[in-house]
Amino acid sequence: MLKQRIITAVILAPLAIAGFVLLEGPWFALFVGAVVVLGAWEWARLAGETAQKGRVLYALVVALMMFALYRLGLPAQYLLVPAAVWWALAAVMVVRYPRDKGLWASSMVAQLMGLLILLPAWAGLVWLREVPHGLWLIVALLVLVWAADIGAYFAGKTWGRRKLMPNVSPGKTIEGFLGGLVFTQLLTLVALLYLGWSLPSLLVGLLGAALVVIFSVVGDLTESLFKRDQGLKDSSNLLPGHGGVLDRIDSLTAAIPVFALFWLLIGSQLG
Repeated sequence: MLKQRIITAVILAPLAIAGFVLLEGPWFALFVGAVVVLGAWEWARLAGETAQKGRVLYALVVALMMFALYRLGLPAQYLLVPAAVWWALAAVMVVRYPRDKGLWASSMVAQLMGLLILLPAWAGLVWLREVPHGLWLIVALLVLVWAADIGAYFAGKTWGRRKLMPNVSPGKTIEGFLGGLVFTQLLTLVALLYLGWSLPSLLVGLLGAALVVIFSVVGDLTESLFKRDQGLKDSSNLLPGHGGVLDRIDSLTAAIPVFALFWLLIGSQLG
């Protein structure tokens, strides 16, 4: 298993870095869109679609919707605002699981939820790549999410006692969650002090970083909820040793639209 994980990471990491650094405009949208289409194929399974044709059709619909959205040039907020509302609802769903399980008993409802997960994440990343310093904003976003995972892992291993959401993800602890949050706050503080941000901007930046990290955990737990509901360990086996695409990007599906909406609303005022 470890060998498979290493081989997969060695192959995919350079491709991902090259895609983020070298591609812009429609090519970047296509690059991210390809990942989202694979995620859509996996999501259809999590939504209860058992037929392979149905899963492929769902992925095709998502691909066509991304193409249409890009061609129309729809303003980012048209997707980011509904996404923020959705992720607030998803947080409630996670907390109340399995009491509100009936909300997505229909595969069609669950697939509609998938659109609110996948399309805003794609749109947010495409929008971020096009704004000034967009590549660095994306790097900051990725570092936040990865640092939260690292901080949560070590804090959970060291101090983890109380379960965060045992009905959804038994491995996560409150101590791990808080450890990831504290670690990312410290990293953000150091980065913003280095950049010379004013005190008001620094405080707003810390708040934004905290929101992104909190919702990244909600994204992770939301996928775990649907996997648990379907009795699945991984979203697929597309990535040997790593599970599926959604297993790698579940935190980002929530973190991206929250980060992008935050920057869209007040990013120009910070610094």
